[in-house]
Amino acid sequence: MVGGLPRLRLGSCVRNAPICRPPRPTRRRPQQCAAADPSRNGGAPVPGILTQAAIDDPALRAAYLHCRRTVRRDDPVEYSIMQLMPPLLRPACWAMWAAFSAADDLADAPAGTTATRTAQLKAWTTALEDELTAGHSDDPVRRALIDTMHRWRLDLADLRLSFATLDGDTRGRHLHTWEQWSVWVGDSNLSWATQSMTLLARAGIPVPVWLRRKDSYQRYLDGLYLTDTLTDLAQDLARGELNLPTQVLDQFPDAADHLTARHWSPAAGALIAHLTGQARRWLDQPGLTSTLHPGPAELLSTATRLFHARLDAVQAAGPALLSRPAVPAPFVRWRILARARTRGALAWRLTPLSATPHGSSPGYALPRQTRPPSKFQPPAPHPSGARPPTIPASRMPRHVAVIMDGNGRWATQRGLPRHEGHRAGAEGATRDVICGAAEIGLAHLTLYAFSTENWKRDTEEIAFLFESIRNQLRTYANDKEELGIRIRWAGSAVGLPQDLIEELLQAELRTRHRTGLCVTVCINYGGRDELTRAAAQLARAAAAGDIDPDHVSDTDLARHLTWPDTPDVDLLWRTGGEQRISNFLLWQAAYAELHFTDTNWPDIDRRDLWQAITEYSVRQRRHGAAPAADSSKDGTVAHRACH
Repeated sequence: MVGGLPRLRLGSCVRNAPICRPPRPTRRRPQQCAAADPSRNGGAPVPGILTQAAIDDPALRAAYLHCRRTVRRDDPVEYSIMQLMPPLLRPACWAMWAAFSAADDLADAPAGTTATRTAQLKAWTTALEDELTAGHSDDPVRRALIDTMHRWRLDLADLRLSFATLDGDTRGRHLHTWEQWSVWVGDSNLSWATQSMTLLARAGIPVPVWLRRKDSYQRYLDGLYLTDTLTDLAQDLARGELNLPTQVLDQFPDAADHLTARHWSPAAGALIAHLTGQARRWLDQPGLTSTLHPGPAELLSTATRLFHARLDAVQAAGPALLSRPAVPAPFVRWRILARARTRGALAWRLTPLSATPHGSSPGYALPRQTRPPSKFQPPAPHPSGARPPTIPASRMPRHVAVIMDGNGRWATQRGLPRHEGHRAGAEGATRDVICGAAEIGLAHLTLYAFSTENWKRDTEEIAFLFESIRNQLRTYANDKEELGIRIRWAGSAVGLPQDLIEELLQAELRTRHRTGLCVTVCINYGGRDELTRAAAQLARAAAAGDIDPDHVSDTDLARHLTWPDTPDVDLLWRTGGEQRISNFLLWQAAYAELHFTDTNWPDIDRRDLWQAITEYSVRQRRHGAAPAADSSKDGTVAHRACH
């Protein structure tokens, strides 16, 4: 994503083609570039922008100017949108766009074999890794990118993910459903979405967390990408590609064959009209900019207007869509962008950036990418030598949720401040229970770390608790023991410190492709709050016509929960002696087995988790059904010294 918009050049499913590759960009004529780019006749001069960004080294300035020329030549519309960013951030946008463009071109090279394209992309990304370690590159694009990553303290992890996705393009991809298409598009554009928002945050303009996590923003991205696919249809067809999932193609018999043959038919026209309408619905997300800083809000609004103009061009093209890209008239683009530049410039003057980039450092280095092991390493055993019990797979819970209660009482009993209880619980019990969950093979563990009601506590206690959470996140996000733990966050961002939000999002990002134990940390979470937000999203979907309000099911509501792919809670365990669920996972724990223990959380270890799972394994779960005539258990639990 560049300047707040995704780098929309990656393909999806190829129908009747051996290799799925992204569409190449449209090379626009110079007069089109001039018309689409109001910045040619206004705005800050480029040398002044580089000086303002403290880019003084001549070779480095040349590298950034090379990146600027690349984006300006290859995609003047995206370049113009970047001009809506603060001048201080524009060089970083040029560098990120040019870097991904260079890698994208290698993955999409028209000549050569799949193996050749894969090798070329691998050589480029390997060179980047080596040069990041050295802090310097002779390649102008990589040189500018290395400097950008350092100046703005950007994380390379998500950039690597997009490069990995491009590597998948060289090998071919076949997606069948809109859901698969959307997930893959999200992976493909993750680095730009994340880096651009992080860039704004580093400059003192945090973007609301919901914009990075909610369905409405994902749908908006889908709308941008679908629009890009439609406008570039002629280029795709020229390569024998149709970048759409089979789910929608099957709804319009013969349309795919007609389009592939470059034949405009009623079926082909109906498919294009359907997709154009769908793209418009996805682009129209009410309230998406309502709480944004005026600058990013103007950027997002302008992008929406530009992409609607592109859809207008698609509609007007008719049969010509099969032979040339659908591009809005130059005057249409100029009118949209000229007005936007005026409003954007005013927004940045009224609310200037509160942070500046770090200086360049020739010795700057980032850690090299390490591939995850093919098999995760087991955690260190418990000091007592205890091993987990053997639980039959049919009796093993998939999801255990824990209310970690008793930290304050533990500290009070010992004459210590309450925050010492939180420290002891985090450093001892939490770490050991996570290890125990991984050791026994649990799939999902959810921990209630901070509720929406916990704001009533002493501010010093809250501050210490948040610092403890930060330390835990860093430990598992930078897991050196290769446990394969994935971190997720559930809860509201309202009231949380911005740096804690960033830590949570970075932990999610860095661990998102791990396949071991999934640990969901509930921070500023309340079950009623989650259901209220889900209901609001469902209401918006109904208002947009995406769902029939007379046929809403529980599945429809569950789809709008924070993590709808997480299975229902099988076992809910509370420590500390209290016997209530305290507004925790009200929807997910509807049929959970409850387990209460008197032990305060700091005195808990993995053996207590194993005991809770053992007791769960011998219970008969009926989910509202009548008891079976034969209540004998279908498995035997073999205990191996939990204690």
